[in-house]
Amino acid sequence: MKPATDPLAQLTEIRAIMERSSRFLSLSGLSGVGAGIVALVGAGVGHFYLQQQYGPEGFLRLVDASAEERLQALPFLLGLAVVVICLTLGVAWYFTRRRAAHDGRPLWDAPARRLLLSLAVPLVVGGLFCLALYLRGAASFVVPGMLIFYGLALLNASKYTLDEIRLLGLTQLALGLLALLLPGWGLIFFAAGFGLGHIGYGLLMYNRYERASQPAL
Repeated sequence: MKPATDPLAQLTEIRAIMERSSRFLSLSGLSGVGAGIVALVGAGVGHFYLQQQYGPEGFLRLVDASAEERLQALPFLLGLAVVVICLTLGVAWYFTRRRAAHDGRPLWDAPARRLLLSLAVPLVVGGLFCLALYLRGAASFVVPGMLIFYGLALLNASKYTLDEIRLLGLTQLALGLLALLLPGWGLIFFAAGFGLGHIGYGLLMYNRYERASQPAL
């Protein structure tokens, strides 16, 4: 006679199958670490540029700058943002593809598409909103806006991937709200949220899910 099947084991297996089919589980913690490093470098470059343009008070001077001065700085700041975003996406793609291949999961499936869409809508809207703030003379609200919209995007996407991303989203929201109270510290909050926040999240994810079975670089 065949041994009786454990109902609890069956339920656990069914739940795992459903989770794999509805959630993208191949996010790599190393993607977060890499994104955080890129953000910190970007914040450093932005800080250096603003100091070269406006002196030691750099970012504070930009916040109170005239419309003409803001427009003069806009091409560099937009270019820096594009470079940071492209490098971040490249790092995320590399490590996520690497983990998906290691786990034997597809990289581009229905959960991945839902995850990308749920991230993209708040991020695109937030980016355009922050650009409008900058052009309208509310530069002090740009970094808080970026953090808040990014936090909302992560919360929106958390239902399609690992639960830990929700914690990162809440962290970004909290930092964004604090940044509203301290507008002169915009670059510090940017580095804390997009830099240190991602690195902390990435290390947590790596140690929790990947460390024991991580393939060699």
